[in-house]
Amino acid sequence: MKHLLTLLLALVLSGPALAQSGPLRLTITDGVIEPITFASPGFEAENPAAAQVAAEISRLVVQDLAGTGLFREIPASAFISQIRSFAQPVSFADWRAINAQALVVGAVNVQGAQMTVKFRVYDVFSGQELGSGLQFAGTTQGWRRMGHKVADAVYGRITGESGYFDSRVVYVAESGPKDNRQKRLAIMDYDGANVQFLTDSSSIVLAPRFSPDGDRVLYTSFESGFPRINLLNVADVGRQQLQTATGEMTFSPRFSRDGRQVIYSLSNGGNTDIFRTDLTTGRHIQLTTAPSIETAPSLSPDGNQIVFESDRSGSQQLYIMSANGGEARRISFGQGRYGSPVWSPRGDLIAFTKQNAGRFHIGVMRLDGSEERLLTSSFLDDGPTWSPNGRVIMFTRETQGASGISALYSVDISGRNLRRVPVQGGGSDPSWGPLQP
Repeated sequence: MKHLLTLLLALVLSGPALAQSGPLRLTITDGVIEPITFASPGFEAENPAAAQVAAEISRLVVQDLAGTGLFREIPASAFISQIRSFAQPVSFADWRAINAQALVVGAVNVQGAQMTVKFRVYDVFSGQELGSGLQFAGTTQGWRRMGHKVADAVYGRITGESGYFDSRVVYVAESGPKDNRQKRLAIMDYDGANVQFLTDSSSIVLAPRFSPDGDRVLYTSFESGFPRINLLNVADVGRQQLQTATGEMTFSPRFSRDGRQVIYSLSNGGNTDIFRTDLTTGRHIQLTTAPSIETAPSLSPDGNQIVFESDRSGSQQLYIMSANGGEARRISFGQGRYGSPVWSPRGDLIAFTKQNAGRFHIGVMRLDGSEERLLTSSFLDDGPTWSPNGRVIMFTRETQGASGISALYSVDISGRNLRRVPVQGGGSDPSWGPLQP
């Protein structure tokens, strides 16, 4: 509990926006967040052509903010006054009267296929604008990205940390019965919109992983009959088989933090170890040599360490070693088995899957294994992946029964705000990419 309070306090008190706005804050009582109340009158359409897209963007901004669980929207039915013009002075007393702590106003202008979106964020109780107004430009076709960008900026002004709305997730889209499940790679917006398929269903694909820039994806394919690592370019969907060290099977790939190298597992002669391959030179380096199964490697944000899972102690546990290999130290010591470790982009936590007493959990722990905290519990939860700001974890949840449908869920690192990601059909193995440029 002490760590949770410290973590949440750090979130809401570290940013410059909060430092200047006094009353605008998140209230924590026994580890529970009291969401910030905000009002967001519909964005003004500065010309008739902007009417529909202005309404859509306004709805999306509210949806993004409210979906975090950190903000609660005040409905329009409670408004005393309206914002009918972006240049209109704000009557803060009217918004204080309905207990709105934050006010988000905006305007949209459309000229042909081009669009501009501008907005302001106010701390209602201090009567101050948080930062200065911003403007984004783009095409009407990209209105969703504009809405996500506005929401990210509002989130940042209030919390003092970066948002995660203008980001994408690559995952395995699933369809068909359990005994004939079709799997293909797909990419979507973080909220499940704009799904695009990257591969067909001619072969089984597993564990896609975004590059640090979000332009490439690593994944494991069974196209040749054995698991092999493929590299796919997101823009043109061009793909190639990665030239890894010689072995029977290669799987569980991840990019290095600079995107120039790949770490992965290689099985040869009944033994599985972790290797690294340089994508430019083709040089292969073996990082582990234990007579056990070492897999699921994940690099620290600074690229100096690797967390991975191993059964060298007799059961599946988590270990950390240098990025160049060498001696590893065990960090998981609780009851049950641990796997699928992923380093937080903040560098302070490791997410993992835990199996114990017939249940699966998504959890987080400190780098030394302390302060373990389980965030979920179900028949089968697996494959955590971090949002770009380290605030949210997305994962796979499979339901019990003959159908065994897999779905994507997300949860806050405090264990709150468990939500199903609305994707048509089944989904598994998510990998959350960076904020888009």
